[in-house]
Parts: sequence; C-alpha cells; structure tokens
Amino acid sequence: MAHIVKCVKFQKEMPGLEQPPFGGALGQRIYENVSQEAWELWKEHLKMIINEYRLNLADPQAQEMVAKQMEDYFFGEGAALPPGYVPPRRKG
Repeated sequence: MAHIVKCVKFQKEMPGLEQPPFGGALGQRIYENVSQEAWELWKEHLKMIINEYRLNLADPQAQEMVAKQMEDYFFGEGAALPPGYVPPRRKG
C-alpha cells in the first residue's frame, strides 16, 4: 500500500516517498509531508541550483546551501532563483 501524505506543495493527499530521502529531521519531515510528485519537481529545481551556483556537493557549505534551499522550497516561502537566472528557452 502506498504511503499517502498531505503534500505541502500541492495541498492535497497524494502518494508520498517510499522512504525518507536522507537521514535527519529534515529527511523525516520531507517523508511525512512531501509527495513523490513534489519531490520530482524539487530534483529538477536542485539541478538548476547546482548548475547555476556551480556547487560541489562534497563541500559542506554547498550541502548547507542545498538543505536551506530545500527547506525553503517545501516549508518556507519557496526557494529563490539565483540572481540573474534566465530559464532556458523551450524548444518548439
């Protein structure tokens, strides 16, 4: 049976993650409050953050920045886009 959560991003009950995405309090909070669909959106946002800020995720400061962005994305006012970020043009 699927793990169902009231997703903080979509404000409705949806299938959640199969397990916490990582250890610690934030990982558990995400498991309890974030849907699988919202997590997929976060992963796309995370790629943009890593690329725009040229983050090395082995660096503890980069890890802290990602954790802050993640908390803001799900539980704050939303993660801010990097200064000067221009979304890529869609092909078509």
